Amino acid sequence: MTARATGSLSRRMILIAAAWITLLLAGGGFALDRVLASAVTQNADDQLEYVMTALIVSSEIGPDGEVIFTREAADQRFLEPGSGLYWQVSAPGREPFPSRSLWDRRLAYGAPHHDRGVHSYDSLQFGDERLRVVERDVRLPGSNVRWRFQVAQSRSGLDAQIAVIRRTLVRSFALLALGLIVLAALQTFYGLWPLRQVRAEIARMRAGASTRVSAAMPEEVQPMVEELNALIEHNERQAEEARRHAGNLAHALKTPLTVIMNAATAQADDLADTVIREARTMRRQVDHHLARARAVGRRGSAHSRADVWPSVESVERAVARLYRHVRIDVDGPKDLAVHVERQDLDEMLGNLIENAAKYGGGSVFVTVTSQAGFVEILVEDDGTGIPAEERTRIFDRGVRLDTGKPGTGLGLAIVRDVAEIYEGSVSLEESEDLGGLLVRLRLPAASGVTPPA
Repeated sequence: MTARATGSLSRRMILIAAAWITLLLAGGGFALDRVLASAVTQNADDQLEYVMTALIVSSEIGPDGEVIFTREAADQRFLEPGSGLYWQVSAPGREPFPSRSLWDRRLAYGAPHHDRGVHSYDSLQFGDERLRVVERDVRLPGSNVRWRFQVAQSRSGLDAQIAVIRRTLVRSFALLALGLIVLAALQTFYGLWPLRQVRAEIARMRAGASTRVSAAMPEEVQPMVEELNALIEHNERQAEEARRHAGNLAHALKTPLTVIMNAATAQADDLADTVIREARTMRRQVDHHLARARAVGRRGSAHSRADVWPSVESVERAVARLYRHVRIDVDGPKDLAVHVERQDLDEMLGNLIENAAKYGGGSVFVTVTSQAGFVEILVEDDGTGIPAEERTRIFDRGVRLDTGKPGTGLGLAIVRDVAEIYEGSVSLEESEDLGGLLVRLRLPAASGVTPPA
């Protein structure tokens, strides 16, 4: 089944980068706009406050208690009606004293101030002309009245400056955002280029032009390439093993089939016995190769795991029912596990413990230990043992040293082959405690939590 694509990785990375860049620049632009607008407004307020201070310094109380100026304001716009720059001096119950630029309009007095500070604010009192007003209440020498000095200026010029700054910010940040997004796209395209190389290498392998991904890759991609090459090598090894086992099985079945065919063609008198004998031979071969095929097929699972103690107990109970005269003792930690499928572990232990019960003298001792990343299972019996010169030959298929008891001669051969498939080993030694044979089965240990069934 073809795997379903979940969208473009490049597009996903570019969209994330674009969204983040837009968010950051929008937040930064808004903050910078506020700062610059406040700075421009503060500068305008400072200028108006300077004019207002000059008016206060040049003012004094006249003979009739009115405010008079010892010198006129220097800015000519105060003399031009509707010029956009105005001043006014007023007090509660007194006639306001305005600049000529106000003409027939007057600035609103507003609420009284109880401090000597400068107050600035925006005003819409002139309708279509927005004003920026700076005012301060002052008590002049020789007067008990708190006079309010006000200087106002149309916001049109101030707003125009802020608009220019805002347009410049928007254009600059938009250009910066575009440049950063293009940079992110280029970075994404260049950063993911090794994955396109891996895809091209896999296409070459599928076309038969190569057998491995051999192109140099960045450090982040190289581990994936190594795992991919290891997977390919593992599959090739499994395929080669399957071909070899199929050839071995075909070769092993060829001779018995030839014998049966010759006996049937010659209509031999012992045809039935010949068929039974050769059928048993073929069955032994088929059982052997099926066991290997099952182990090879399950070896690729990364979750292959079996707890040793439950498997040992299960096999011990089964063998004890077949050989009721045999005493089987088991010892060792109960929390060990191996990187082997449970069915294969049961088959190996079944062969070893059954052989010990069958050929021993009535006592079997099974010990489970842990040794440097491996789990060792020792199966000892009190039988006659196996001579050292025969311990290698006994692993050959069909070899039996005791022909007086039923069997196929494939037990130890199957144990050896299955153990080697899981990168383990099996060896024969002499038991020091029982005096018979000691079989040492060594399998890779598993760690961690047992995966759920």
